[in-house]
Amino acid sequence: MTEQPDRSSSPDDHFDDIVEAETQRDPDLAVIEAGSRTLRTLGGAPQADPVPARPADPEVDKALRAVETELATRWGETKLEPSVARISALMDVLGEPQRAYPSIHITGTNGKTSTARMVEALLGAFDLRTGRYTSPHVQSITERISLDGSPITAERFIETYEDIKPYVEMVDAQQEYRLSFFEVLTGMAYAAFADTPVDVAVVEVGMGGSWDATNVIDASVAVVTPISLDHTDRLGSTPAEIAVEKSGIIKQDATVILAQQPVDAAQVMLKKAVEADATVAREGMEFGIVAREVAVGGQLLTLRGLGGEYEDVFLPLYGAHQAHNAAVALAAVEAFFGIGSEHARPLDVDTVRKAFASVVSPGRLEVVRRSPTVVLDAAHNPAGAQATAEGLTEAFGFSRLIGVVAASADKDVKGLLEAFEPVFAEVVVTANTSHRSMDVDELAAVAVEVFGDERVVVEPRLDDALEAAITLAEEEDEYAGAGVLVTGSVITVGEARLLLGRG
Repeated sequence: MTEQPDRSSSPDDHFDDIVEAETQRDPDLAVIEAGSRTLRTLGGAPQADPVPARPADPEVDKALRAVETELATRWGETKLEPSVARISALMDVLGEPQRAYPSIHITGTNGKTSTARMVEALLGAFDLRTGRYTSPHVQSITERISLDGSPITAERFIETYEDIKPYVEMVDAQQEYRLSFFEVLTGMAYAAFADTPVDVAVVEVGMGGSWDATNVIDASVAVVTPISLDHTDRLGSTPAEIAVEKSGIIKQDATVILAQQPVDAAQVMLKKAVEADATVAREGMEFGIVAREVAVGGQLLTLRGLGGEYEDVFLPLYGAHQAHNAAVALAAVEAFFGIGSEHARPLDVDTVRKAFASVVSPGRLEVVRRSPTVVLDAAHNPAGAQATAEGLTEAFGFSRLIGVVAASADKDVKGLLEAFEPVFAEVVVTANTSHRSMDVDELAAVAVEVFGDERVVVEPRLDDALEAAITLAEEEDEYAGAGVLVTGSVITVGEARLLLGRG
């Protein structure tokens, strides 16, 4: 195991000045934002970015930070009291905004956000005004609430918070526990969608299903992406147990779009669908992938939907898992439009092609730098890591791949590292700024167990870890096709994006 020199203890004077200034502004982001200034020279200028940067107006930025600070005083997303009582009370005093529009509800373990983005793109291409609510965010909290395919502005985010704040405080006073961070954001999203108003809301579950804060909607379409083991301390230790909780989003007479599932999880979902008199469309039976080939910048698909086949669909995302997400998203939109066994006419194929060609999914096999290529992916559980490893191998063919990993302590970190072991030549273990981040020495011990001592490098700071990985990728001419993958959590990916000048 190699420990790099501790450069953080002897930075140059300019870097010291930046850190001091940034610490006064926001201690948690100081290292990240200061580090971005030192590393931006390592990559080219970013192109148009779907992730919003901090507001340019100092007053707006100050107001947004004040809202973020207030939200941070509430229970975080990992501390839960399994009940929808508080969010239901908030919806009641707000006048039930979530009932002002139809919705598509998405649960599962992996692929939810990418699927939501694809559903949103398809609906928008058919001239529907959309609202999308996803979590967690990659860099900016405003990403969580989108209108017409774009995150709401910082100004709109602040206004929405201030509008519902008195009602939040009213509910807080009436409940045993205050509304959580996620519950308040969910209330903001539903209120913003009603105020716009949107034609349809695309809503990603935060965790689970039955008692998730989002589950106060009555979605006509329930989407279940692949279920695997994650959050086992809260949702269950088997796919079947987890499926019981996630099946809670299936409402009476809804249509269920079911991605390929473990057999026991599928059985749970089908049983729930029968109880709810819901219609079920299963990937591999009623819809799916007919053909797929790797293309420059993504992949070319032929999809079989509920209404027919769609050929020559270009998807600018990498990996077979994204093709499966596309099939699920297409079926969900077809179901929303009433296409199925009784109405088998397909959607306009040119519109479908246009929609998929526009899809972006930040932090999902996202290339943020060239020479060497640096890829970001938010895989944080073994199943996600396996899909990422397969996508990397297929789409990039690196001659040598260096991993940069910072993961949350409550995840199956060993399983995640084992999934990446066949594709990483070396791994640089590090930490992000979250309090949930696994201690770097503990992570290093797990990494040595998986990779062996010679393939593990330790860098306590993420900025140093990125530099170390890029140096390793560049160090020998024979490795001209070397690359770097930054992974382990959404937080790690978001911070790396900032460090590499994307934001």
